[in-house]
Amino acid sequence: MLTGQIRNDIDKLWEKFWTGGIANPLTVIEQISYLMFARMLDIQEEVAERKAAKTGKQVERLFPEDYKGQLLRWKNFKNMAGKEMLAHLKKNVFPFFASLGREEIGEDGTAAHALAGIGEYMQDADIEIKNESVLVAAVEMIDKLPLTESDVKGDIYEYLLSKLTTAGINGQFRTPRHIIDTMIAMADPQPDAVICDPACGTAGFLARTMEYLNREHSSESGTFTDEDGNPHYSGDLLEPYRDHINSDMFWGFDFDTTMLRVSSMNMLLHGVAGANIHYQDSLNKSVRENFPRQEQDFFDVILANPPFKGSLDESNTNPDLLGMVKTKKTELLFVAHILRALKPGGFAAVIVPDGVLFGSSKAHQQLRKELLENNQLEGIVSLPSGVFKPYAGVSTAVLLFTKGGSTERVWFYDLQADGYSLDDKRSPIKDNDLPDALEQWRAYRELVLANADAEEIGKRFGDKTQKAFVVDAKDVAGNKYDLSINRYKEVVYEEEQYDPPKEILERLLRLEDEIITELKVLEGML
Repeated sequence: MLTGQIRNDIDKLWEKFWTGGIANPLTVIEQISYLMFARMLDIQEEVAERKAAKTGKQVERLFPEDYKGQLLRWKNFKNMAGKEMLAHLKKNVFPFFASLGREEIGEDGTAAHALAGIGEYMQDADIEIKNESVLVAAVEMIDKLPLTESDVKGDIYEYLLSKLTTAGINGQFRTPRHIIDTMIAMADPQPDAVICDPACGTAGFLARTMEYLNREHSSESGTFTDEDGNPHYSGDLLEPYRDHINSDMFWGFDFDTTMLRVSSMNMLLHGVAGANIHYQDSLNKSVRENFPRQEQDFFDVILANPPFKGSLDESNTNPDLLGMVKTKKTELLFVAHILRALKPGGFAAVIVPDGVLFGSSKAHQQLRKELLENNQLEGIVSLPSGVFKPYAGVSTAVLLFTKGGSTERVWFYDLQADGYSLDDKRSPIKDNDLPDALEQWRAYRELVLANADAEEIGKRFGDKTQKAFVVDAKDVAGNKYDLSINRYKEVVYEEEQYDPPKEILERLLRLEDEIITELKVLEGML
């Protein structure tokens, strides 16, 4: 949570970019990311210098020791005049970022150095700021940000990302953070898990998972409240898992290099130094060559809102996915990919368009059959169609499933309100079903884990007129594996009481007499 002052500073800087000629919000975030990266490299160098001074050992430097090398550091160029700084960044600092990507990445594709890992995606970085006053203002603001405070810097970047208001050309768009948080809470990832988003975008699912872990694993002494009443969680109980979190826990894939830069920075600012953020089209056949271990039976948890627009060329699609579901539709192929990438017993929470639930094609039915008969389709949360406005008005649902086994019953939740209006403004409102959906899901999971019988589960979730209810898997199979909530939800119609027609007619006649009387009065006045 940010203080009002930090929010105001970021808003002023954002306005400065717009008035300075940079109107694309993703470009603004990208440029701010570069500058934050430059400052954090310098912070890293200062930490190494202090450590060397205490231990008497030689400094492990990122920057060359000569004059030109040290001039690359934030502290040594931040006070340059605007014109001089602009030329220095373009000719010297940004090429240095690219060299980090070439020199510091290990053979296995993971970052050998905590900060240098982002350098992999800095090789084509360029400065888009042409206005010198905008650059000076940006440097001054970023120099004030508390980037040494791990929980605050993550919130800073979240606030920047909240300003993204355009959908991507491939059909991806920003998932509202309250939807992400609910999906993460439903998945309940543990600190020893391996977690993936196969279409990570800005890494919202991964970064918010780190925040969830911090909240769930902070002691009383590791939790404090700032002067604005915002809670902060240190995640101090995660220390035994810190190496795993920094290097092995988080995996994200995307084929947009801008998004890779943004997501790498997002994870770094959320306290994950070595997140595995990689360039890869998760549906492409090259995934078997580039990431053979991660391609099958690897992840404990997958959280995703993959793009579901358009079709793929079959010749470039991973043939293992086509063996599971013969289709060109990305929304079906992504679900198949996620099933394949999960470990047996691994859990996924995935947003899909409603068409996946009731599409009548052979591929649609084949995938739903696979989910029910060869895996455990745990639940479906039907989302209102306005959740993704103003980006898109598509109707969607969240699939909750575990790899392996077979499905006995499917838990449904009819989510009608998410705390915001369902128009383009998305203004806050009182109605919000998300807390109840999470509570009902946890209650259902407790019954399942306690091996409750069908009768006991039916007592709690058998009423199909309620928002949360269960449907027997046999009933779903009998309906061509249709998973649309309207197929099973029962609507109670209240009988309307009407007055007898004769009474209604008499009232109309009296009303007509009154109108005529008033018209005659009006005529007399004229």
